[in-house]
Amino acid sequence: QERLVESGGGLVQVGGALRLSCTVSGGVFSIKGMGWYRQAPGNQRDLVAMISSRGDINVADSVKDRFDISMDSTKRTVYLQMNGLKPEDTAVYVCNGNFWTATGHTYDRWGQGTQVTVSS
Repeated sequence: QERLVESGGGLVQVGGALRLSCTVSGGVFSIKGMGWYRQAPGNQRDLVAMISSRGDINVADSVKDRFDISMDSTKRTVYLQMNGLKPEDTAVYVCNGNFWTATGHTYDRWGQGTQVTVSS
């Protein structure tokens, strides 16, 4: 019953901003890390940013100066703040969660994705 539910996508003009949210619903033992990926038509799914439960952050160079990732552990929600949006940022943004089990294993869950479209 675990699900990752994304929100915050939409249509925005060049230079605009959006904040994506991804909330883990259902029970998990613990969160190891969460991240955002994006995929444009015809392209592969690429990592945008990730954050660990310890606060370690990795952001793709292509968006490092414009995007910021954060996580609220209490709400089990990861955010992606996107500023200075460009047309090349247009893609489906998909949330990923990496979770621990009680027995020390890890597994991944993916959200359904939210569309971000940047236009002039």
